[in-house]
Amino acid sequence: MTTYILRRLLLMIPAVLLVSIFVFILIRAIPGDAVALMLEESAEPEAAERLREKLGLNDPIPVQFWYWLRDAVQGDFGTSLWTRNSVTSEILRALPVTLELAFLAMLVALAIAIPAGLFSALKQDTLPDHVVRMISMLGLSIPAFWLGTLYVMLPAIWFKWLPPTEYVPLHVDPIANIKQFILPALALGYYMSAVTMRMMRSQTLEVLRQDFIRVAWAKGLRARAVVLRHTLRNALIPVITLAGGQLSLLLGGVVIIEEIFVLPGLGRLTLWALEVRDYPQIQANILVIVLMTMVLNLITDLSYGWLDPRIRY
Repeated sequence: MTTYILRRLLLMIPAVLLVSIFVFILIRAIPGDAVALMLEESAEPEAAERLREKLGLNDPIPVQFWYWLRDAVQGDFGTSLWTRNSVTSEILRALPVTLELAFLAMLVALAIAIPAGLFSALKQDTLPDHVVRMISMLGLSIPAFWLGTLYVMLPAIWFKWLPPTEYVPLHVDPIANIKQFILPALALGYYMSAVTMRMMRSQTLEVLRQDFIRVAWAKGLRARAVVLRHTLRNALIPVITLAGGQLSLLLGGVVIIEEIFVLPGLGRLTLWALEVRDYPQIQANILVIVLMTMVLNLITDLSYGWLDPRIRY
C-alpha cells in the first residue's frame, strides 16, 4: 500500500508540470492582456509599455514560466496583477467557500442517491421503483443553475424572502453560514444525485443476482444483513468512483452557482481573474484545482480496498 501511494504521488509531479505549461501558454493566447484592460484604449503606448515592463509581461513566455515555476516550487505563486495582494492569500480566502459548498452538495447527493437507488432496486418494477426513476430523470434533465435560480426567485415572489448575500464564515456564525449554503447545496446535490441514483440502482440489481447473495439468502441470514453487509458494500464501489469524479468537478465547476448565490468561492475568483487577465491568479487557481483533483482520485482509489477486501494494491 505504501509503495502504491508513493508511486501515485510521484506520478503527480510530471502531470502537474505538464498542466502548468499548458495553462501558462493557453491563458496568454487569449486576446488582450491585463495592461490593456487596466489602461483602457485611451492610454498612451509608452505608458502601456512601461507597465508591461514593470509587470514582467515583456519577457519571452519561456522566461516568464521559468520565473513563475522557480517561485512556485518555493511556495510563492506571485502577486495579483490587479489587487496587488498575494495570490496565495486570495486562494486561502476563497477555497474554504468552495470546499464547504462542494462538501455539502456531495452530502446532499449521497444522502438522496444511495437510499433511493437501493430502495428502487429492492422494489424493482413496482410503483416506488418507477417514482424513483422518474425523480432521477428529472434531476438529469434540470440544470443545477436553473434550480438555483428558482430557489432564489420563488421564495422572493411567494414569501418576500431572499437568501443572505453577505458571506458569513462557519466559525463566525454557523447558523447564518448554513442558511446561506443550504439552497446552493440542494440545487447542486439534487442535480448530482440523479446520475448517482441510477448507478446505485443498476449496481444493486447486478449484485443481487450474484451467487454469494443467493448463498446468503439460503443460509437464512436476515434481510437487513444481506442488504447492508453484503449487497450495499459491493454495490458502492462504482458509486464511490462516480462520486469522486463529481466532487472533483465541483471544486472547479461551481462558478455559476457561486455567481447566483453571491458566494466568494474559488470558481468565482477564477472567473474574475479570466475576465481581467490576471495571469498569476489564474495559474495558481487552476494548479490548486488540479492538485485537489489528483488527491481526490487517489483517495477514491484507496477506498476500494476498504469496500472490497479482495482488492489489494
